[in-house]
Amino acid sequence: MTADSRTIEITVLSAENLRLNRKLIKKNAFVVVRTDRYNFRTTEIDAEGGSYPKWKEKLVLEIPVQARSMTVEVHCKTSFGYRVIGTAIVPVSDFVGGYLPDNYLHFLSYRLRDYKGERNGIVNISVRMKVSSPVDYRRETYSSCSKTTSSATKQVAVGVPVGRKGFGGNGIVTGVPVWGT
Repeated sequence: MTADSRTIEITVLSAENLRLNRKLIKKNAFVVVRTDRYNFRTTEIDAEGGSYPKWKEKLVLEIPVQARSMTVEVHCKTSFGYRVIGTAIVPVSDFVGGYLPDNYLHFLSYRLRDYKGERNGIVNISVRMKVSSPVDYRRETYSSCSKTTSSATKQVAVGVPVGRKGFGGNGIVTGVPVWGT
């Protein structure tokens, strides 16, 4: 994992109501997950699931930090070659940021669209950010909500302890959120 990318763990669970030329597909569906032009992973072919395939396959990919979305494509192997059944654009904001921890497991479902933009089934996935080294808050002791920043100057900063020292500040939050009524 490089500084300009993050590792995500995507489990492709299943799909529903897959059609090819308005007919339910009979077999040979698989999924391609793309985080950018050159970085993608593919599931195995589900030869038995028909238009309701199940994969339950875990894929690990690097996603660029600046990425806003990733693409989930459902394909089908036919006698004429490989055909795209449908595509879903998954916003990165659906599983990154917010109030949940990075390693939280998100279960997500997305509508697939065919090449004409028409609805063509649903894909079910789970996504989790892989955290390289979790912070162990038990090692750092916080005796109270106030903390002395320098023993020589005896200045006191009041706030809520967060994170580690040296990462974005001195380890405390000095603002207080205010919600309107």
